[in-house]
This record gives sequence, C-alpha cells and structure tokens, in this order.
Amino acid sequence: MYYAPIGLGCYFASLIGTYGKSIAIGFLKTFIIYTIVVLLFYFIIYSIYALIAGGKKALKSYWKNILAPSATALATCSSAASIPINIKSAKDIGVSDDIAEMVVPMGTSFHKDGSVIGSAFKIMFLVYLFNTSPSIWLVLGVSLVATLLVTAVPIGGGTISEMFILNLMGFPVSALPILTIIATIIDAPATLLNVVGDTISSMLVGRLVDGKKFLTKK
Repeated sequence: MYYAPIGLGCYFASLIGTYGKSIAIGFLKTFIIYTIVVLLFYFIIYSIYALIAGGKKALKSYWKNILAPSATALATCSSAASIPINIKSAKDIGVSDDIAEMVVPMGTSFHKDGSVIGSAFKIMFLVYLFNTSPSIWLVLGVSLVATLLVTAVPIGGGTISEMFILNLMGFPVSALPILTIIATIIDAPATLLNVVGDTISSMLVGRLVDGKKFLTKK
C-alpha cells in the first residue's frame, strides 16, 4: 500500500500523456453537467412528484422535512447511513409508518435515481473517449442493470458495477480508474438523488395505498 500512490500517479501520467488535458476537462464537464441534472431532479421533478402524491399540502410538507435527509446524504455519501433519518422524515411528511419503514429500506437497494443517471454518464464518458457508438437502448439497459450492483456505501461501492459496465460494453479493464474518478466526483449528488428519491417514492406509494388524502390518514 505504501507504493499504491506512486502506481496511481504513474497511471494518470500515462493517461494524460495519451489523451492530453482533454481528459481532465472531461471530468470537470461531467461534474458540472451531472450537478445541473441533479438540481433539476431535486427541485423540479421531485416537486412535481410531491404534487402528484398529495397536492400543495404534500409539496409543503415535503420541503419542510426533506432538508435533514438531504444534508445527511451529502455528508455521508451513503444511502444506508441515511435510512434512519429518511424514514423519520417520510413519517414527518405524513407517510404511514408501515409504508415508510418498507419503502425507504427497499428503495436503498432497488431505487437509485442518482446511480442510474451516474451509470449513463460513466458509459457516455467512455463512449466519447474511445470513440464508439452504442445504441441508446444498450446504454440505458446497461445503466439500469449496473445500478443494481451498486452498494449503499460511500466511495468504492460501485466497483462491481463499473466492472460490469466495462465488460458488457467492451471497454478495456484499464479504464476502471477512469470510472472510479467519475464515481468519486459525482458520489455526493448521486447519493442525494438516491436518498430523496426514496422519500418521494414513499409518498407516491402512500397515495396509491391510502388514497389522495393519505397525509390526513396517518
């Protein structure tokens, strides 16, 4: 492990020597564009979902209680660590106890908006880097399946997913550190979407199970 930083430095020296400064610019653009997409989801898409779930009252309750799990997600970069506060926030919003306690933990494993979008970004980064042209359906399909392999832990939880992407898309294994860097720079905003997406999902399930007045039935 003492020599690991040296090896990593040599890898990136070779990478930049091969692709030039464009690789660093690519990382920066990826982070900026991904952050914009996350903000659109966080402020607009999820607000629309809250309105669908229970109208203006649900939207107001949603924004009143969503800041705590949002801050936890950004601070820990772990969906698993955010489960307790996320369940509490869902209950405070008005979701029934049984729905909140079922949907949020299940969503941590199976519902990951941020990770799906992140997987698509990783694939497209390599597509442009290696100048390939896969179909949009292949990109979406691999992104969805690869997301199921992402574990709910901080940085490093997506290594299996990234290896899956490389093998299925036909990219060289030597590109793994590239995906690891992308995963690292988008980890916090991706976790934010994963966590808040589970909260809003519990509201939508509450609407389906308890009706449009589910907030008053708690």
